[in-house]
Amino acid sequence: MRTLLILAPALLLAGCGSNEGANGDEGTQISIKGGDGNGFSANLGKDGKVAVDLPGFKANIDLPKVQLDAGDFTLNGVKLPEGSKITNMDVSGNGRDGGVKVNFTSPVGTTAVRDWFQGRLASEGFSLKADGNDLSGTTEDGKAFRLTTKDVGGGKSESVITVGG
Repeated sequence: MRTLLILAPALLLAGCGSNEGANGDEGTQISIKGGDGNGFSANLGKDGKVAVDLPGFKANIDLPKVQLDAGDFTLNGVKLPEGSKITNMDVSGNGRDGGVKVNFTSPVGTTAVRDWFQGRLASEGFSLKADGNDLSGTTEDGKAFRLTTKDVGGGKSESVITVGG
């Protein structure tokens, strides 16, 4: 039963996002890790290959390549800036110590990304402080929040959102 619970998210992810134009290095890397001692992990590679490691069960599965974008992710109802693509998502934790880390690219610069999140997340109860083009603070329920951004040229940026542990 526990195996099914772990495989279900990976299979659902295969149906998420658009694979249109997913060539070369495009695709989203998704990692899920959890537990203490008897932990589990599931990893969906940018190429669609899934690795599952559970106590007593290991599997490698081939699924279609997945590319998550701005329409596939929300943080307290706030989406990524239009045209953004998620390159990596890590979900980890055991109980209250869990966290999420999302790497994404945007067709807008760092200031626009920071401003996008600062206004929208503040209205969702986040307490945020700007530090250059980055944001830090806490979520509405007191978890640590951080947004880091860097320009990559051509008016585009790469950013990382980290929530919790």
